[in-house]
Amino acid sequence: MNNYANSDTVISFGAGGGNPSMGAQSGNMVSSGSNAINPMMHDSSYHQSSFPQHQRQYSQHAPSSSSSYQDQRAIRNFLLLAHALSITTVMVFLLHLATSRHAPFLHFIILSLIIGSFYFCYYLVTWILRKDASNREMKVISDAILEGADEYLNTQYWIVGYIAFATAVLLFLLYLFRDRINDNVSEVQLGFLTALSFLVGAFCSALAGYVGVWISARVNIRCAQAASHLNFNDALRLSFRGGAVASILATSMCTLGIMVLFGISSLILVSWGGLKHTDVPMTLVGYGFGASFIALFMQLGGGIYTKAADVGADMVGKIEQSIPEDDPRNAATIADLVGDMVGDCNGSMADVFESLAGEIIGTMILGATLANKSRMVDSSGYLYFPLAVHALDVVASIIGVMLIKSRSDREDPLIPMRRAYTATTLLAIVGFFGISRYMLYTDIAPQAWWYFFLCGVIGIIMSYLLIYITQYYTDYKYAPVKKIADASVTGAGTNAIAGLAVGMESTGLPILVISVSLISSFYLGQASGLDEFGGGVFGCAVASMGMLCTAGFVLSQNNMGPIADGSNGIVEMAGQSDQVREITDRLDAVGNVVKAATKGYAVGGSALACFVLFHAFLDEMSAILGRAYNIVNITQVEVIVGGLCGITMIFVFSGWTMDAVGRAAQEVVQEVRRQFRDNPGIMDGSVKPEYGRCVRIVTQSALKEMIRPAALALLSPLFIGYFFRWVGSQTGRLVLGSDAVAGFLIFSALTALVMSTFLNNAGGAWDNAKKLIETGYGGHGKNSLAHAAAVTGDTIGDPCKDSAGPSLSVIITTMSTTVLTLAPFFVASGARVALEQ
Repeated sequence: MNNYANSDTVISFGAGGGNPSMGAQSGNMVSSGSNAINPMMHDSSYHQSSFPQHQRQYSQHAPSSSSSYQDQRAIRNFLLLAHALSITTVMVFLLHLATSRHAPFLHFIILSLIIGSFYFCYYLVTWILRKDASNREMKVISDAILEGADEYLNTQYWIVGYIAFATAVLLFLLYLFRDRINDNVSEVQLGFLTALSFLVGAFCSALAGYVGVWISARVNIRCAQAASHLNFNDALRLSFRGGAVASILATSMCTLGIMVLFGISSLILVSWGGLKHTDVPMTLVGYGFGASFIALFMQLGGGIYTKAADVGADMVGKIEQSIPEDDPRNAATIADLVGDMVGDCNGSMADVFESLAGEIIGTMILGATLANKSRMVDSSGYLYFPLAVHALDVVASIIGVMLIKSRSDREDPLIPMRRAYTATTLLAIVGFFGISRYMLYTDIAPQAWWYFFLCGVIGIIMSYLLIYITQYYTDYKYAPVKKIADASVTGAGTNAIAGLAVGMESTGLPILVISVSLISSFYLGQASGLDEFGGGVFGCAVASMGMLCTAGFVLSQNNMGPIADGSNGIVEMAGQSDQVREITDRLDAVGNVVKAATKGYAVGGSALACFVLFHAFLDEMSAILGRAYNIVNITQVEVIVGGLCGITMIFVFSGWTMDAVGRAAQEVVQEVRRQFRDNPGIMDGSVKPEYGRCVRIVTQSALKEMIRPAALALLSPLFIGYFFRWVGSQTGRLVLGSDAVAGFLIFSALTALVMSTFLNNAGGAWDNAKKLIETGYGGHGKNSLAHAAAVTGDTIGDPCKDSAGPSLSVIITTMSTTVLTLAPFFVASGARVALEQ
């Protein structure tokens, strides 16, 4: 046995970076003989019997009673959260009854389902945290991951919180200078509602991301422990149910947040201001903007963090030192595992939350517009339809989550997930039929509900196809990934060429599916018998609702990925047997596949969201101008310039994001090399790496580097809108600013759609080509020349699939909600009066 020297020395993540209070607290922990729970310490040794000699198992005397107390406290805290959210839900219903009594039974059903979902999440948390997590070696590693994630999130949330608050104040001040659209509603009221909506959306989005990391950091050790007992079924269910907690909670919170604001806006605008209920959704656009605002920072920061750590660890560990992934001798290993949490959980949760928020609000605006144009007596069905659909999403997803169970220990984990997803989809179709018949039936057009139901089915089929097309291009069972693996035999250059070719080719089928879905749902909506153009646009919005009515289940699959990856890393670092690693390897491989598929699903959702929000923008402009604003003339040179700037912005944003990953990764590489050079004992296990230094480096770099691309995405549409508003005011074209912004928005969104698909699929294919070679494909394997080439390709693909690609999917919705919120300021002052004259 080889033992570490100075095994009682504690390392600190907090000292020297991040939250100052954490740094001070951690600094006091560096002392001789400390028994504090902290990363990688105490009596570490090799496990020669179960793993090669370079592997080692860390030992930590962590009392089980302390762990049990922490788990019970976590369960109580989550129960308090469920109680708080449920009380808020009841207050929303009472507020609704007190102000309008508009569709009270429908509100009661939706809010009851939301309350039920909160306590279902509590049941899952209780079930998870009561599972065994007593392995001392695994707990040390898990605590290190949790501490690193906490430091990053605490620091990031403080920074983004200040920026969000300042933005809310700025929105309020801006709205004080907008033109009135109703004599009964003042600028102060509109400013207050917009700023409040923004803050509520930002808070809910941030909470969804935080819960994703909170539960994932507690599930991965239990998943690893289940694997150590060779219980494959428990490991599978733990990883999936852990992902489901945050996804179902996020879906419910998104719906609840909108209903809270709808109640407050109804009180101010309908009860006091004399507006109609169909005017209220326009005031909720700040909610979508707040959710998108937070999601952009979460996805950018998390993506930079996770890939900087991953690339740095791979380049030195795999290529230079020829040691396995998650090897405990690599100083960047803990930072890599932390990155999986803050990137894939925090970023993805906030991403899907803002897509849901944007599509719900956009569909409410379009439904209200269609009801007004069609002169419906009762517009409640079209107004609240998207809220009911997402209540259906919660129910169908809960049933799907509970159906996850393998039939044998040798069954491919993807098979029970496909069974459950198929069942969820069928339930969603049945539920969508009932909701469409109940809410979209109108005497004006008795068959309209049927056409809109078919639009929803198109959206559901579209989501199904996008997921499986993405799997085809990224799963190593299929030809595209095998082609990259074959190209790796002749070197890194041919591997890179094959990966780029697969990524470019992979954009074809998804774009075709999205295009067919859009045009089919538009024509079905036109045939509904309602307003022809409005019905077509609403048909596309209903298709987006159909696509997202299984969002809770799909997002659970996405969240499973980082949990499985984290448990795999814990098993590797704890020196578990090959049998245990085989279980976590299988889950990790499936996690990569479903994460890639979810990215395809998210891109499709963003594409439909962009279409819905673009038309919501046109409807809002019509309300502002007092006349129809349905056509933007793209032959205007200013509109072409706006579109060209939008296309360019997507490329610059992607470049800056990948450059940020590269710069942060360089710092990690230099640090890991330094540690190997200055401490030769790391390789034989006599000296422990300084994990905390890499965590601090990546934390500081990610938080610093996320500002530049985020500022570009948020400020570009504002610059275009205000610049061409000024040009229009000088030339007598009072709506030129909104025309140019419309060109910027649609061209940038379409470019982001294709670019995101390319980056996500190319990166996923490169990753799985490496994994395919590691299985011995083609007679190669680890440490072969083909493997070295595949690792290079994977390194190139990492910032594509986990940083730039996912961030572009957020950009599509962020720009739309930004423009929707600030639409009144892109029109020259007095434009409404001038146009009326």
